[in-house]
Amino acid sequence: MSAKPSVGFVNEASRQILAGGSAGLVEICLMHPLDVVKTRLFGFYKGILPPILAETPKRAVKFFTFEQYKKLLGYVSLSPALTFAVAGLGSGLTEAIVVNPFEVVKVGLQANRNRFTEQPSTMSYARHIIKKEGLGLGGLNKGFTATLGRHGVFNMVYFGFYFNVKNIIPVNKDPTLEFLRKFGIGLLSGTIASVINIPFDVAKSRIQGPQPVPGEIKYKTCFKTMATVYQEEGILALYKGLLPKIMRLGPGGAVMLLVYEYTYSWLQENW
Repeated sequence: MSAKPSVGFVNEASRQILAGGSAGLVEICLMHPLDVVKTRLFGFYKGILPPILAETPKRAVKFFTFEQYKKLLGYVSLSPALTFAVAGLGSGLTEAIVVNPFEVVKVGLQANRNRFTEQPSTMSYARHIIKKEGLGLGGLNKGFTATLGRHGVFNMVYFGFYFNVKNIIPVNKDPTLEFLRKFGIGLLSGTIASVINIPFDVAKSRIQGPQPVPGEIKYKTCFKTMATVYQEEGILALYKGLLPKIMRLGPGGAVMLLVYEYTYSWLQENW
């Protein structure tokens, strides 16, 4: 008797992971050219493999954990509206725990690209960080609180806004108009989430990136970094890079939600 519920969970989890991974894969394939169009007119898909390998499992984690937190919160007396936001927050915090070490390595490789005569591999650079600075908040998990804020706030707004607004605006019987309804809500979700979470993104970049004075750590903790940036450079510095972020995560966020929903629905019917 106990095997049936476990089999059901495995099937459901597999659908969520596959649909989430598909959402990440499609989003990267569609949106990656925006990352390279600034520097290249041709070869839009050059260098797409590393983002696919990184983003596909990351998005699978995002959607799978959102669904699991949403299910767990069903046992708590929360309103449906709040459930979506809290499940999104939990999803983002979990995602941050998984991705932060990879972010530290990625930012380090990008920042130090010109210093290397030969670009090290991701694994060798990760080992270099661990050997030199350790696994803690000064090493492979540098900027951890900023990453928690970045992903937690984004997912809370992203999922909370999308599912709450989608439940308010009536479903359209016309498939094309229904698609546009969902895409429009998803576009707003990604845009609003980007606007709200970008100060955490800026703090994360300052903490994980190269410090202004070599050997001297100026940016160490999340909120202190935000305060320093605000005091020294003004409020607009906390929103640096907002436009390209919105251009990527507005439509990209809509694509992910739609691909997830349609893929999950197809898997439910056919698998």
